[in-house]
Amino acid sequence: MKIGILREGKTPPDKRVALSPKQCIKLQKLYTNLDLVVQPSAIRRFIDSEYTDLGIVIQEDLADCDVIIGVKEVPKENLIPNKTYFYFSHTIKEQPYNRELLLKMLSLNIRMIDYETLTNINGKRLIGFGRYAGIVGCYNGFLAHGKSTGSYNLKAAHLCEDRKEMENELPKIKLNPIKIVLTGSGRVGNGILELINLIGIKEVSKEQFLNDTFNEAVYVQINTLDYNVRTDGSASSKSDFYKNPKSYKSDFFKYAKVATMFIAGHYYAADSPFLFTREDAKHPDFKIKTVADVSCDINGPVACTLKPSTIADPIYGYNPITELVDDYKKENVITVMAVDNLPCELPKDASEDFGAEMMKYIFPCLLTNDPDKIIERATICKNGSLTKNFKYLENYIKEA
Repeated sequence: MKIGILREGKTPPDKRVALSPKQCIKLQKLYTNLDLVVQPSAIRRFIDSEYTDLGIVIQEDLADCDVIIGVKEVPKENLIPNKTYFYFSHTIKEQPYNRELLLKMLSLNIRMIDYETLTNINGKRLIGFGRYAGIVGCYNGFLAHGKSTGSYNLKAAHLCEDRKEMENELPKIKLNPIKIVLTGSGRVGNGILELINLIGIKEVSKEQFLNDTFNEAVYVQINTLDYNVRTDGSASSKSDFYKNPKSYKSDFFKYAKVATMFIAGHYYAADSPFLFTREDAKHPDFKIKTVADVSCDINGPVACTLKPSTIADPIYGYNPITELVDDYKKENVITVMAVDNLPCELPKDASEDFGAEMMKYIFPCLLTNDPDKIIERATICKNGSLTKNFKYLENYIKEA
């Protein structure tokens, strides 16, 4: 098998890559029947010479490759017919902006495997950039808090050489005895926790967080049933919540009454209650001043997330009274960090982390055997048709 590693072609430029130079070498040593080439790139964090110095071939034309591996969507004009592609296609939720991309892949008889759909037999995702979204999003949250309070100043993550340099900034963080609430316990939530623990903030129980006062900054991590309750007051469970989200209402406000900072790393499903609404944010008891919305669902469960922010300009203010974007340094305006491509700020570390997951979970299935049919179940289309698991996209691709 011959595998080609793509350069990223999406705008704005993405410096990530699916495999680092050292991982390419390791993969070829593990699988001697594998030929691997890398497309040249002027913007990739790992420059071409880092690959060629290890003997990896840089090759512009990937037409002789069997499998082509990228990160983000491949521009339609760059797709090669009759190939197997791995990348984030952003089509499985029927995203309107990528409908033409899926149609193009169907017309070219492309076999498309989307990273989001690679799961184990229990349905758990095997690969993604969520961990680094959490790490960088948490860091950006404290960067935003420092700027809004004027108490310290952190170097932007994307200006750091790597994660190590970013972590060297953490001792600058000076916090008053504030309370910080975190949501999420998946990849994103765990990434947030990694950084919180490096900063050295004390964890407290939910009861302590809601009722006690402290002489230092503290945090609590809460999950779905900690901030959602059944509207009829009956007992709740995760399985019931996932089946009947409309039967629940948010109970997050009790945390908003005591927290100064909110770092959002939860997964939000359709029909779930919003964590807090614009009316909640107007309430005199609403105390949150800084929101780091790593999940970044626009006009969704976190009322102050009106738009995504950018790596270059990661912070904006939300005025609860006008419900509009405002100067975050104004009194009573909530400071919002809502960058929607956070792993791109540390492209080297994020790429290495992603490549390690590919090596562990995906390449063995692709290059040897796949008893759990991980690749097959994740294949969106092949031979010009949608596969059985993705027939639900038929109406999506037929839309005018």
